[in-house]
Amino acid sequence: MRMIQAKAFADKKILLLDRQPKTSNDRTWCFWETKNGFFDEIVYKKWDMLSFFGDNFSSIMPIAPYQYKMIRGVDFYNYSFKEISHHNNIEVIVAEIGEWQREKSGATIFLNGQEYSLGNPVIFNSIYKPADNESGSIRLLQHFKGWVIESDKSVFEPQKATMMDFRMHQDYGTTFVYVLPFNERTALVEYTLFTKELLPANKYDEEIRNYVETFLDIGNYRIKEEEFGVIPMTNRKFSFGGEAWNIGTAGGQTKASSGYTFQFIQKQSQQIVDCLLKGKPLDTISQTPARFRFYDNTLLDILYHDTIPGKSIFTRLFKKNKPQQVLRFLDNESSFIGELKIISSLPTWPFLKAALRQL
Repeated sequence: MRMIQAKAFADKKILLLDRQPKTSNDRTWCFWETKNGFFDEIVYKKWDMLSFFGDNFSSIMPIAPYQYKMIRGVDFYNYSFKEISHHNNIEVIVAEIGEWQREKSGATIFLNGQEYSLGNPVIFNSIYKPADNESGSIRLLQHFKGWVIESDKSVFEPQKATMMDFRMHQDYGTTFVYVLPFNERTALVEYTLFTKELLPANKYDEEIRNYVETFLDIGNYRIKEEEFGVIPMTNRKFSFGGEAWNIGTAGGQTKASSGYTFQFIQKQSQQIVDCLLKGKPLDTISQTPARFRFYDNTLLDILYHDTIPGKSIFTRLFKKNKPQQVLRFLDNESSFIGELKIISSLPTWPFLKAALRQL
């Protein structure tokens, strides 16, 4: 989409491969911005206030100049593919993507078991493959089940979203719910965990139902849509270059300590297009600063070993810092002075030991 907007690639052949068509509302992306973003036209809902419910602390937080934004998967797909269809130089193939090989003479790829020659292309790969366990490696899963529910009565506050609600039991590990109201009667309720293993399928529905009935008090309601997803959280260092340029989660754009990905993908995509426009080598694109990887890996170490309950960590973050500072920190856009304040609000000794392990 950024290459299309740049209007400088019309003479280039672009092949987009995916193993399945994108036609359903299979996921939701949430992020925060201070200005209109690249996909602002399809933002489904924006909130200026966030609620937080933590360990003996709760708060309703105005977040200006930030807005918390939500994009529905189906809107993203329809918007993008409608635009792509207007450009004859872009071909979309839906196929099972097999192995591919890169040589000096060109590249070959196997689609649905058949071999195709691609000439000598620039390849971008977003297929994430978990690495084998290495010494010192940490791997958690962020997994979530969401219901879009509609109540018989007006119960939600459409101008306010719940970013994290830790009032759920923590028996499985770090567990919270976020609630995104679309209007006074409809909201997305997402049950989220940071754990080493997935739950049995029926447990997600059971826990969402318990949350709705215990904390929302909405009476009769209907489930309009469902979604489920898994995001890897790891201290593994990802490679951007190689036989292909790795993007998205495969290129390390998922923040290890929180699972946030959407905005990091947007930044990387723009950097790639800017480089192509200027004729600069893609390996000149700066990667995530080492200090942010270190912060993420330290927090991930704490969560992995359950040294401190996750709900206690996030409670301290939001209790002792302004929400704007926390959001800036989670976006890897904070200053070193701001980061010192964030770090000083967390328990010193457990984080020091985790930091030493990561070093």
